Amino acid sequence: MNINATSMTAMSNWMNNSAQNVANVNTDNYNATQTTISNQGNAVVAQSSQTENSTDLATEFTDQIALETNFEANTKPIQAEDEMIGSLLDMKA
Repeated sequence: MNINATSMTAMSNWMNNSAQNVANVNTDNYNATQTTISNQGNAVVAQSSQTENSTDLATEFTDQIALETNFEANTKPIQAEDEMIGSLLDMKA
């Protein structure tokens, strides 16, 4: 479950950077932020860096769709654990 939580945090950071890139698409001399996600031990980490490029809207929007889907997929194990704990507590009472 910890991996799911850190993954959700990393994807949230990536989504924030992507939203910032989209919001500044028409800003002069704005350099987009590129975000990559990597595994570090039992954690998923988002690493961001400034690029020399401007914002590519097609890439940003497709990334946002994938991030939303991945974020939702990572909520499923947490929801399942919550339901199992709820069932166990109901049995105990």
